[in-house]
Amino acid sequence: MDAKEKKPLEKVCMICAKGSLEDVYATLVMANGAVMEGIETKVFFTFFGLDGITKDKMLSLHTATTGNPAMRMPGGLPFPTMLGGLPGVEAGVSKMMRKQMEELDMPPVDEFLELITAGGGEIYACRLAVDMFKLTKEDLTDELSDILTIGEFYEMCDGDRTQIIFT
Repeated sequence: MDAKEKKPLEKVCMICAKGSLEDVYATLVMANGAVMEGIETKVFFTFFGLDGITKDKMLSLHTATTGNPAMRMPGGLPFPTMLGGLPGVEAGVSKMMRKQMEELDMPPVDEFLELITAGGGEIYACRLAVDMFKLTKEDLTDELSDILTIGEFYEMCDGDRTQIIFT
């Protein structure tokens, strides 16, 4: 093989540690894209990222409205951070984001997880975070492959053409 010949990516292992709407969706979009490209895909949800696979939270994720310098108002104007702390603002912004995603035919979180696993992707939860938040396997999506330690997840992430992506 020529040294300049491009070697395709074979496996992606993603770690989702944040539970905001935009962080969970970034993980799901990238994971689904990898599955669609035929890349072996493993997604590990830890700490607040567990909200993305927790049955009673996954469909009501919120957009971070404070401390988010990239947050924009309609028309592209910067979002005044101080408004984010006012009652109802976060819920309203989250509703607006969900509406925009629906208009783009983006599926809700539970359907996205189904698409990923139907395509061969695997969904994992972090043992430490599950124990820390006193969750059980029954609290988590039916698409869950297993609950693992981070060491067990890293063992799955071997191979020359593997990328670990922290979202």
